[in-house]
Amino acid sequence: MGPVVLLTTNLARGGAETQVALLALALLARGWTVHVVSLLDPSAFHDGLARQGVQVHSLGMTPGIPGPRGLARLASILRDVRPAVLHCHMFHANLLGRLARLLFPIPRVISTLHSLAESSRRSPDPRRRDLLYRLTDPLADSTVAVCQAAANRHAAALAVNPAKLRVIPNGVDTAAFKPDPARREAARRGLGVSDEFVWLAAGRLMWKKDYPAMIRAAALRPGRRLWIAGTGPQEAELRALASELRADVCFLGLRAGLPDLMNAADALVLSSTVEGLPMVLLEAAASGLPCVSTSAGGAGEVIADTQTGFLSPCGDPDSLAASMARMEALTSGERLAMGRAARALALERFDIGAVTSQWEKLYLEP
Repeated sequence: MGPVVLLTTNLARGGAETQVALLALALLARGWTVHVVSLLDPSAFHDGLARQGVQVHSLGMTPGIPGPRGLARLASILRDVRPAVLHCHMFHANLLGRLARLLFPIPRVISTLHSLAESSRRSPDPRRRDLLYRLTDPLADSTVAVCQAAANRHAAALAVNPAKLRVIPNGVDTAAFKPDPARREAARRGLGVSDEFVWLAAGRLMWKKDYPAMIRAAALRPGRRLWIAGTGPQEAELRALASELRADVCFLGLRAGLPDLMNAADALVLSSTVEGLPMVLLEAAASGLPCVSTSAGGAGEVIADTQTGFLSPCGDPDSLAASMARMEALTSGERLAMGRAARALALERFDIGAVTSQWEKLYLEP
C-alpha cells in the first residue's frame, strides 16, 4: 500500500474537516502511510493528528486569493511523498488536486463532494463551480459524494461524469459517540439541568445552518431550553436575536465534550438550508439521540421520518417548531425507542470502520 495524501481546503472545526481527520486516523490504524495537506493554515486537528503519526502540511494559501504558489507547493509535497492516492475534499482542494496532475503523475485522484451545493454566502449560485468541476472532471479518476442527494444534484447539473460518480457516506466514531446514562446524569447536573426538556444544536454559527430559524422556532416553545454548542461569525447576531425573542437559549461556545452533551440532551435540532451528510446527525444517531431536522442535503438519508426523528422543510420556523412539539409530546420511552433505532442505523451504515473499508476498496481498484 502506497502513501495516501488527503488534500483538504481547510482543517478547521467543521463537518468535512472532522471527516478528513477521522479518515486519516482510521487509515493510519490499518497500516497506511497518511499525509494531510491543507490549503489554508490549520486551525484545528493539527496537533491531534501529528501526535498519532499523521504528517500534516499547509500550503499557506490565503482565502479568496488563488495563485500558482499553492499549486507549486502541492506539487513539491507530492514529489516527496509520491502517493498512490490523492484523495481531495471540498471544492478548492478538489480543483487544486486535479490541476496537480498536470504537474506530477499521480496514480489515482479522487474528489469528494461534501455538500449538496458547494457555494458561499457571497456566491450562492453553484453554476460557476459546477462548470469548473465539469471542465476538470477528466483529471479525476472518481468523484465521490457523501450522500445520494449531493450525487443526484451534481449529476443533474452535469458537473460530474455519472460513470465515475460514487456515494460513500460520512463515517462516525460509534465508540466515542454512544448512549451512556451515567454520562447523561453527570452532564445535566454539571449544566444545572434537572427534569426540563433540553434541545441541543451543534455546529458553526454560520449562514448555511440557518440558526435564526431555529431560534425563532425555539421562541415558539416556551419552557423548553435550547443549548447551542459552537462558535462562528453569526454569534453576536444570534445572541441578539435570542434576547429580542426572549428564547431560552444557552450559547455554550466551542465544547470538547460533545458526546457528553449528546447524552445530556433530550433531542437534537438542525435547521440548515445547505448540507451534505451532516456529521452532527450521525453523531446524534450514534449517541441514541432522536433528531428534528430540516430536509437539507442528505438529512433524510440519516433520519427515518417518524422512526428516528422528524423532518421539516427548510426555512420554515413554524414547521420546525411543530416538529419540535411532536418530539416533546412523545413519552420518554418512545424517544428512547427512536434513539435505539437511530443507533442501529449508525452502526449499520455510518460506522467509521465500515466507511473506511469502502474507501480502501476504492483506493485499491485496478
